[in-house]
Amino acid sequence: MKTSLRVTWAIVLCALLPLSARAELAPGDKAPDFTLQTTDGKPVKLSDFVGKRAFVLAWYPKAFTGGCTEELKSFGDAELDLAKYDVAIYMVSFDKPEKNAEFAKSLNAKLPLLSDPTGATAEAFGNSGLGGMYAKRWTYYVDADGVVRYVDKDVKTATAAKDIAAKLGELGFPWK
Repeated sequence: MKTSLRVTWAIVLCALLPLSARAELAPGDKAPDFTLQTTDGKPVKLSDFVGKRAFVLAWYPKAFTGGCTEELKSFGDAELDLAKYDVAIYMVSFDKPEKNAEFAKSLNAKLPLLSDPTGATAEAFGNSGLGGMYAKRWTYYVDADGVVRYVDKDVKTATAAKDIAAKLGELGFPWK
């Protein structure tokens, strides 16, 4: 019986793996083209930034969960630290825009949240987890040329925003 259960789980896991088999982006890679919707319904596209402004995409798994709530709260705590940089910063999840809007409102968040309900952008970044069911909690730092400068795969939710500000400084991203 145990062997049969193990085989069943192995088959399920193998079936899910191809859904997230996209290679992960690494420093030096060009950011893939994307269009994501903000909580206020406006689209945000790669072309909004390339040649103009650097940006950060801080992916999170799911609105209204403990870690994601703590992470979003960290942006309120670090608002002044982040405001020093001429960089667009967003949190992104697979949640629909309406749910992200509720999530932001529940915490009086000023940080724009982006929605990737199909997971296509996460997949293009190589950031789709558990067979495409959620985004991994990774943060991508992309310069004004559209080149990934750093990928943080060890995000600490309580200090996420302060850590972003520190990394922006370390990487030499532009000040306002």
